[in-house]
Amino acid sequence: MVTTGGSVAAVDLGATSGRVVVGHVDADGVRMEQVARFPNGPVTRTEDGRDSLHWDVDELERQVLDGLRVAFGRHPGVASIGIDSWAVDYGLLRDGRLLGPPVHYRDDRHERGVGIVHDRIGAAELYARNGLQHLPFNTLFQLAADPARGRADRALLIPDLFGSRLTGVEAAERTNASTTGLLNATTRDWDPTLLAAASLPSGFLAPLRDPGDRLGPLLPSVAAAVGTGTGRHAAHVTLVGSHDTASAVVAVPATDDDVAYISSGTWSLVGVELDAPVLMEAARAANCTNEGGVDGRVRFLKNVSGLWLLSESVRTWERDGSTIDLEALLAAAAAVATPVPVFDPADASFTPPGDMPARIAAWCADHGLRAPVGRAEVVRSILESLAAAYADTLRTISAVTGKDVRQVHVVGGGSQNRLLCQLTADRTGLPVLAGPVEATALGNVLVQARAVGLAGLGGASLEALRAVVARTVEPVRYSPRPGHPAHRPTTRQRTSA
Repeated sequence: MVTTGGSVAAVDLGATSGRVVVGHVDADGVRMEQVARFPNGPVTRTEDGRDSLHWDVDELERQVLDGLRVAFGRHPGVASIGIDSWAVDYGLLRDGRLLGPPVHYRDDRHERGVGIVHDRIGAAELYARNGLQHLPFNTLFQLAADPARGRADRALLIPDLFGSRLTGVEAAERTNASTTGLLNATTRDWDPTLLAAASLPSGFLAPLRDPGDRLGPLLPSVAAAVGTGTGRHAAHVTLVGSHDTASAVVAVPATDDDVAYISSGTWSLVGVELDAPVLMEAARAANCTNEGGVDGRVRFLKNVSGLWLLSESVRTWERDGSTIDLEALLAAAAAVATPVPVFDPADASFTPPGDMPARIAAWCADHGLRAPVGRAEVVRSILESLAAAYADTLRTISAVTGKDVRQVHVVGGGSQNRLLCQLTADRTGLPVLAGPVEATALGNVLVQARAVGLAGLGGASLEALRAVVARTVEPVRYSPRPGHPAHRPTTRQRTSA
């Protein structure tokens, strides 16, 4: 059924915050209305004599239902709900009941799983099957190290867990499944060899479904809780690109083929879109990843540490009793005239929560560099390091794929960071187009709109959806500045040369 317009709700769960957004779609484009926003982050529990990091999914569910209640209260005609979140983390269930709060990907217990898996399958064969960048918190490694795994009969990734709680239907959406390390990059099905490497029985993972599929109607109890009807015209959950980056890439406002994207937030996902995975040894050596996109596309990218470095630094300063004005701090960082150190943001020391300025200073000391002095220099050092990492990554991706990148689109929260966008243009030597900010929610909305046939989008191509974004959002353009040489080598490269 094709309609002239209507509304859908996007539940967008990020690693530091969540939101519920209503997307109003018509022939003129999309209007986004945020109806709820709430914090998210790790909670610490003591288990077996050690502190471990977890997600409070019960609190997240309460916030999601509250947000949906507002959405349906304002817009009773909301036709569909789509859910996306961060990748890799999961809940363990037995007989449909969650065994405990999901473990956070930054918990260090996962590192034990790397050795367990690699004792059973070599790194080269692993990459040939799943095409994933090596990260010690990939779901494959997490499950191999999880002591609670033996008590469970099902694992659901975070957005699938919430979809199940809303509808009672258990499914695994493919874009997020592709981040687990358990999906075969070529067949796009669960890989029995990889399941065996993590000692997972058949049926432990839910049946695979694609973005745009209808998951199911809201459970009667959920419909009552959010104030909407049941029966034939009840709202339902539509599967979207449930890995938040998969949804964000849908909303990159580009129709040309010579673009790269940076989905910039807590993490930075730097990559290009391809029609097929790249599984050659050069891709593995470069630690690139092949993740699933909407409509069977491949997101060929690298995970680069993102604004987590900045947010953790701000949290450290606030713990000392300081009040941080981020805009003023970024302006001071932009005014720093002395050279600052460029460090490796992928270093494992920057992964756990903690005192990031002290860790940056320690990294610099270990590498014979002057540590940044004062908050403005720390911020400038973080942003220069991220921009340098982006440039290195794009150069690597171009070399591996042969793709000639002429423009970079930055989407997500980091697109608002003017200094980071300018430094990215300077370091890459390429024009940077920044926006949309809420790319993930926008991509989520557009996949739903197509699935339910809003504004004539039923059956539309991915390029047609991006054309809607281009009509809706005007990105901010940053050009490389004279005197800032492109592809300047990083400090790490200079010291290792």
